[in-house]
Amino acid sequence: MTQDELIELLNAHEWRDVEFKEAQRAVPRNAYETVSAFANTEGGHLVFGVKKSGQDMEVVGVLDVDKVQNEFLTTLRQPDKISVKVSVREELHKYDDSDLLVFYVSEVHRSHKPVFLNGDIRRSFVRSGGSDIRCSDNERNRFLMDAATERYDGQSVGLDLSTALDLESIEWYRRTYEGRLGNRSYVTLSDADFLNEMGLLVEQHNQVYPSRAAILLFGTNAAFRQLLPRPVVDCQRFALTRDRADAGERWNDRLVLDENLIRTWQSLVDWYQRFAEMPFRVDPTSLRRDDTPPDYRAFRESMVNLLIHQDYSDHSRKASIRHYTDQTVFWNPGDAFATDSDLLEPGEKEVRNPRIVTAFRRIGLSENAGWGLRDVFRNWQELGYVPPTIANIKRHKCFELILRREELLSDQQILFQASLGVQLTDEQARVFAFGCREQSITLSQIKAVTGLAGPDAKEIAEALVTKVLFRTIEAGRKYAWAEHLEDRFRQIDQAADQPDVRGEDLSTAQVQPRQSDLSTAQVSPLTELSATHWKIIDLCDVPRRLSDILEALGVTNRGYFKERHLDPLIKSGIVAMTNPEKPRASNQQYVITEAGARLKARRMLEEDDRSEDKDG
Repeated sequence: MTQDELIELLNAHEWRDVEFKEAQRAVPRNAYETVSAFANTEGGHLVFGVKKSGQDMEVVGVLDVDKVQNEFLTTLRQPDKISVKVSVREELHKYDDSDLLVFYVSEVHRSHKPVFLNGDIRRSFVRSGGSDIRCSDNERNRFLMDAATERYDGQSVGLDLSTALDLESIEWYRRTYEGRLGNRSYVTLSDADFLNEMGLLVEQHNQVYPSRAAILLFGTNAAFRQLLPRPVVDCQRFALTRDRADAGERWNDRLVLDENLIRTWQSLVDWYQRFAEMPFRVDPTSLRRDDTPPDYRAFRESMVNLLIHQDYSDHSRKASIRHYTDQTVFWNPGDAFATDSDLLEPGEKEVRNPRIVTAFRRIGLSENAGWGLRDVFRNWQELGYVPPTIANIKRHKCFELILRREELLSDQQILFQASLGVQLTDEQARVFAFGCREQSITLSQIKAVTGLAGPDAKEIAEALVTKVLFRTIEAGRKYAWAEHLEDRFRQIDQAADQPDVRGEDLSTAQVQPRQSDLSTAQVSPLTELSATHWKIIDLCDVPRRLSDILEALGVTNRGYFKERHLDPLIKSGIVAMTNPEKPRASNQQYVITEAGARLKARRMLEEDDRSEDKDG
């Protein structure tokens, strides 16, 4: 940890990943409760040498560093004091001549949770906000269930195979599996032998039983509801934005699903078709799409993830999908085993229900190994929206995914970036736009915006630091917009609030003589584009002389046109002179920049979408 990172930590209030203790001469007993809470939740920093008084923090320093450090670390190695060995990284820092001990407590693996104190499992804690909370009975049971060597979906169920399975669900699955990539080797097997080959049956004492996965996937209603006495998912659709719906508006339609996962999946696809942006046909046998809505991939993976990663041992909470006009929220009981930083990295992930995951993957309904989040993020990125929001909440053992229909690179954002006079790649432009939106951005968020892995995402951030658009908050982890941009944002916001009194009239009747025909020094950057601006952009996709532009637009007053329409585009970085060193050169031409090309491409895409909607 650097000195700057320490200062930022001290300036932060206590929250889920930081706790302050006075600990001048001895370790307070409640410090070990914090260790348990951090280890059971998401890890965090424990800082000794800071006195708390309400919300105020005072650096008092650790007076006996060796004694406090040795006492703390020695206690953490005693099995009668803490149930498992917790990984702790310690650092000694100076702050205004005071010694501070900073310990980073790592989250432990699920197999070691819950971490408890003094041999009493009831003394297990989790982190909630800035507090250490004793685990409830339900929370301890969820930890123990997740810690089991045999995953929940692989355990046997004492039900009769001949009556517990829904034959139509199995038939649909087999037909889909056998029709995919020519999987014909199991076509002659009985249903029981087929499920056994799929690893969904369990043999005990010379008797074959269905696994929990088999009942969850294919169980009859009676068998399924015996295993899961709550709905699988509650789907609600609102014909308004989330903020209005949360104010008390009622849903427009609701679908509560409490059948096996195969039937639930079929119903989810039908439900999605009700609000899909484009009509499309789905083969009733394979559910493979013939005409794909633009957001189908994101919805498909999100719905599949909701089914395959749900905690089915939790009988008190049901999953939900809430679809609003501006966003869709997927909520699941059960957190992801992977860390937040690893969720968007490529490669296998440890999953809660490996047999259910494998069963869905075999019929092509889980395209990526582990979590299909990368596909969700990639599809949302292709649509130009802000990246999905993930909340993997260890404290409450739940997972939330939000798909917002909010444009990331708006016309105004592209205009603002162009006015800065720096060249940005598409990935840099998206990251910078998100940084503008949030005022700060983490490496995980950069991965979400770009779809890049860690090292490449870090390279994007460092490039923006080099261009003096970002500043580093935590090296390789967190960045914020450069301080000099704050005034620029205020200017843009103020200009955007001003009414546009220029109009679109190219008439020269009221025009006053301009003072400087070819200077853009006093021109303000644009915050929006007029119809005339768009005409210039369309014309200047190849270099054009000013006389050619004037002729094409039917304009006679050269000075007025350049001052009111062309110069603002140049000042804003949308159009450039081919000979900027000699503005009055006789061979001077004008052509759109990369930002101008980006704006034109967006406009063409929007026009294509409107045309397709009209044709449909």
